[in-house]
Amino acid sequence: MRIDLTGRTILITGASGGIGKAVAEQLANAGATIALHYNQQKQTAEKLAAEIGNNSSAFKADLADEKEVINLFEAVIDHYQNVDGLINNAGIAIPSSPGKDDRLWLKDWHATLEVNLNATALLCKKAIAHFLPKQEGRIVNITSRAAFRGDTPEFLAYAASKGGLVSLTRSIARGYGKSGIKAFNIAPGFARTDMAQGFMDLYGEQIALDDIALKELTAPRDIAPMIALLISGLADHATGCTIDINAGSYVH
Repeated sequence: MRIDLTGRTILITGASGGIGKAVAEQLANAGATIALHYNQQKQTAEKLAAEIGNNSSAFKADLADEKEVINLFEAVIDHYQNVDGLINNAGIAIPSSPGKDDRLWLKDWHATLEVNLNATALLCKKAIAHFLPKQEGRIVNITSRAAFRGDTPEFLAYAASKGGLVSLTRSIARGYGKSGIKAFNIAPGFARTDMAQGFMDLYGEQIALDDIALKELTAPRDIAPMIALLISGLADHATGCTIDINAGSYVH
């Protein structure tokens, strides 16, 4: 089976590193043009866009700012006149002890949901509006095993945001399937990314290794091929599904 994405334009959030970078490279190798979102890593994103080619470009946005989220999607449309797929990969995980002062804890809670859930929902809304006239489009949302098995007390907000994302994706799949719009969840566990490193810095890498069934932690390159398959249209009848890529640490 060969995946051919020639002529398709895909927006990937958080594309300057980690899973987003691996996905951008995978999709570009299949012929796609990539709109790479970044927040702070301008040089890294622009370098990646140049390396993967196919008229790919980098777009800046702070996903904690709803105006910038809206402007991101509109800037991509202005640049390419079209988007065929959206991959919501960007996310944050702020460790916040329940023993914190209420106001400080709520600040962390709101910041997490703003990026992980609110920005993703808004981009999905914009994508749906763009997809409807042409009756085709695909969305892949990167959730987490934490949406299903929960997380530690310091990461309550992270787990809650990812749980909301699962329901959002399922609702899009059920509500817009007959309009040609498909939506999927990918649920990684520990993966070697900057975000996961925060957890391992807090608890130690051995805890992560002891928690999985395989010998080594999942790498971004282990996740990218499945996303390429879903965005290609070769697995459209899996719309609404969640695919676990977590090295056997959570099976359901």
